[in-house]
Amino acid sequence: MRIHRYVKMTFRPEHVGQFIEVFNASKDKIRAFNGCLSLQLISNIEEPNILCTSSIWRDLESLENYRNSELFAETWKKTKILFAEKAKAQSYKLVDWLP
Repeated sequence: MRIHRYVKMTFRPEHVGQFIEVFNASKDKIRAFNGCLSLQLISNIEEPNILCTSSIWRDLESLENYRNSELFAETWKKTKILFAEKAKAQSYKLVDWLP
């Protein structure tokens, strides 16, 4: 079962660029992590200091392995200090899909 993971992050406006640097330094490693099928960074059109990562994982175990990894710990440590408010993470499974 594939897991779709969304993490909404609200940054202090002056720290958005710094977060993008952290993301760019980590994205290839995250995408190469065992079980990661996709990773994207999207920005809110009306509030550019709100960004969201959208990732797809092979299964819940793969996501949990990443969340318990040193790569996640290092990336999250650099990211969370830039927040204006607490991040909100949600995981979903696909219920229905039309090509």
